[in-house]
Amino acid sequence: MSTERAVSQRLASDPESVSRDLGQLVLTIVELLRQLMERQALRRVDTGELSEVQVEQLGLALMRLEDAMGELREHFGLAPGDLGLDLGPLGTLLGEPPGERVTDSTT
Repeated sequence: MSTERAVSQRLASDPESVSRDLGQLVLTIVELLRQLMERQALRRVDTGELSEVQVEQLGLALMRLEDAMGELREHFGLAPGDLGLDLGPLGTLLGEPPGERVTDSTT
C-alpha cells in the first residue's frame, strides 16, 4: 500500500469514529491524572498529613471523579480496558504498575 493511499484512508475516517477516538485519547489522559491524584492522596493519608475531615472530603471527591469517568466512558462506548496508549516495548500508558504485572511462567 502506498503512503498516499494510507494517508488518504486515515483522512477518510467517518466523523463518529474520529469523535470516539478523540474521546478515548482525552479520557485516557484524564484517567492517568485521576490515578496520579489518587496515589498522591493515598501517600498523604498514609503520612498523616490530612485531618479526618480532609480524608473524607478527598475520598468523596475521588469517588465522584471515578463515577464521572464511568459516565464519560459509557457516553463514548468505551470500557475501562479501552483506555491507554500503546507505548511499544514499555507497555501501555495505563498498564499494570511495575511489580503487579502477571507474567506467564510457561515461556
